[in-house]
Amino acid sequence: MLVAYQGVPGAYSEMAARFLFPDCETLPCETFDDVFAAVEKKKADRGVVPVENSLAGSIHQNYDLLVSHKLKVIGETYVRVEHALMALPATKRATVHSVRSHPQALAQCSAFFAENPRVKPVTWYDTAGAARSLAEARETDPASVAGVAAIASEAAAEIYGLKILKKKLQNRALNFTRFLATARAGTRTPVPSPGETKTSLTFIPVRNRAGVLHAITGVFAAHDVDLTKIESRPDPDNAFDYRFHLDAITGPHDPALKKILAALKPLTRELRVLGSYARAKVPGNREH
Repeated sequence: MLVAYQGVPGAYSEMAARFLFPDCETLPCETFDDVFAAVEKKKADRGVVPVENSLAGSIHQNYDLLVSHKLKVIGETYVRVEHALMALPATKRATVHSVRSHPQALAQCSAFFAENPRVKPVTWYDTAGAARSLAEARETDPASVAGVAAIASEAAAEIYGLKILKKKLQNRALNFTRFLATARAGTRTPVPSPGETKTSLTFIPVRNRAGVLHAITGVFAAHDVDLTKIESRPDPDNAFDYRFHLDAITGPHDPALKKILAALKPLTRELRVLGSYARAKVPGNREH
């Protein structure tokens, strides 16, 4: 099985792909859009993308891509994020003046930059990609990365021959990113067993009806179905209208799901089930 992910070897997305599909081969992609396109165009069998981080929040681009592409969500996993500050072997921590990494990683390490105001955060397309850029510069123009560091996983430092200047750079010890696995619609995938199954939906409420969002969430409450997430995103086709993404603890084995979907139809202008899949346990949480 070939699984597409955004980034380069050593990226957290690659770790997630191997957690979800242990025997897979991986296909690195430059952008999240490329991951969705690779699955849609049958260049890959599955895709894995991050959707939210426990410290920095949602990755909105991927929620939008779930809507614009016709893939289905078939699984989820949580990857513990332990960022490390790394640089070329000759670099000393005191000489670091700029740090490259993905915007989410930079946000997750904001306390480091607050404590070191002379160090400039530099946005990079990927954590492991930032690490690789230092290794590549060592061969072509080492002077250009003098005093430049990267924030990435310890695995990336090992892969690209970098020296770790500081471990556990993130603001808080409990730092996890949630990843979703996708497949083409119609692909045969394992049916989640009864019990802890999660279903992801997206919908746009009907207009000009007071309390419509309350009514929508009330449908789930009336069927004793727990909601684990609800988030709004702008509707690009209608200014200041909003689309909602919702995760509920229910699935195809639950008789309530069919009733819920039927009750939601008159309350929504658009309603789509993104997928049902086994609910992953959040590592580090005392209660599930």
